[in-house]
Amino acid sequence: MRSHLLNDTTAEQYRLTATAAVERVAAQLASTKKPFTGIAPHELAPALDSVDLDKPLGSAEAALDELDTVYLRDAVYFHHPRYLAHLNCPVVIPAVVAEAVLSAVNSSLDTWDQSAGGTLIEQRLVDWTAGRIGYGPGADGVFTSGGSQSNLQALLLAREEAKSPDQAAPAAPLRVFTSECSHFSVQKSAKLLGLGRDAVVSIPCDQDKRMQTGALARELERCRADGAVPMAVVATAGTTDFGSIDPLPEIAELCARYGAWMHVDAAYGCGLLVSSRRERLDGIEHADSVTVDYHKSFFQPVSSSALVVRDGVTLRHATYYADYLNPRSAAEARIPNQVDKSLQTTRRFDALKLWMTLRVMGADGVGRLFDEVVGLAEEGWKLLAADPRFDVAVEPQLSTLVFRFIPREVTDPALIDRANQYARKALFASGEAVVAGTTVNGRAYLKFTLLNPQTTLADIAAVLELLAEHAGQYLGETLVHAS
Repeated sequence: MRSHLLNDTTAEQYRLTATAAVERVAAQLASTKKPFTGIAPHELAPALDSVDLDKPLGSAEAALDELDTVYLRDAVYFHHPRYLAHLNCPVVIPAVVAEAVLSAVNSSLDTWDQSAGGTLIEQRLVDWTAGRIGYGPGADGVFTSGGSQSNLQALLLAREEAKSPDQAAPAAPLRVFTSECSHFSVQKSAKLLGLGRDAVVSIPCDQDKRMQTGALARELERCRADGAVPMAVVATAGTTDFGSIDPLPEIAELCARYGAWMHVDAAYGCGLLVSSRRERLDGIEHADSVTVDYHKSFFQPVSSSALVVRDGVTLRHATYYADYLNPRSAAEARIPNQVDKSLQTTRRFDALKLWMTLRVMGADGVGRLFDEVVGLAEEGWKLLAADPRFDVAVEPQLSTLVFRFIPREVTDPALIDRANQYARKALFASGEAVVAGTTVNGRAYLKFTLLNPQTTLADIAAVLELLAEHAGQYLGETLVHAS
């Protein structure tokens, strides 16, 4: 079994096996005609159930053959131009190359003596991101597994910063303010941090799905009047459903006035940091912390995310010293142990993917890709707005389109809901395209999340026609049965 360990004696075997795997994936990518085969769970499950994990196949070739059946053949492929569903992007080749390197070397980014150069690469990328945000030299940060973890750590820092200096005194209730369109991880983080069910105050949005700062000001004043502490305001730069960006300068002013930590969840909108549309993030430089997801709008493989803070000293709230890992003496000797500022201990060298991307393509190259999908969304919005069969919810600020099929001959909103839901499911089952769904004011809507620069306006038009056909078929059959 030692022959399967990666080391100096198995280097050639590693090269041959890895090459075989790459060739399989490359062949699959080249031959994929649809984003999905349309297979149902009950159809795929028997192939997995029949695998006896206690009886190995004995060779990588046999395992790759099996993998074709249980995974590669029926995977959902984000690189296909008609995958339009969630915040999943096609990935750039330099990042995939880095993924192969970091997996083989297997550095762990918790301590210097496990990663060396990896530690410094990650720190350089944090500093680079901080500069793009507009932070000064005191900024710092750390890579994370994704936006949810970044948001959790940001609120942990905010909670600790909001604590009364007199720990013996009863703590006042802590409140977190965020828009009704923000990510669910805000509520989940509050629960994990023990803040209580009422800790998160939902602020209504305007017609463009942006936080209403007037409502935020009123809630902050009510919080103060009630004797509670405005712990944090979470602004969103790119909501999951609409891609909307909250009014960051106004929120920053309110946070300064009421002494609240300002966190910007830019997991989606961080692509604007390298975009020609950078001004849409104006005000983000005033935030105390920012979430960025490179695996959304920097075209990186999952996972690649970071939390960046304006004042690196605040990361001390995530610091714990262990004699067997990162003793206090190491910090005193200025040894850069990334675990000192991370919620994770063992951690992949995900930063290498972004490093390779920037060294090959440059920030402007990534920005041009993101500009393409934002521009495509603007054209798609015009197409939808001009088509009387569809109601489009919001003019996009990023690359998301939310819309609803509304046939003139049907007036029952519940029936229209079911038609839209049916159309999405039928399209998914066909495998011809993948779209997402959501609700707007209690009604069922469909959603395109455009993160593939290869998607064209013709693709959008074709998928809209398919959706209209499926919805029309459902309505026709339903009305016939009802008559």
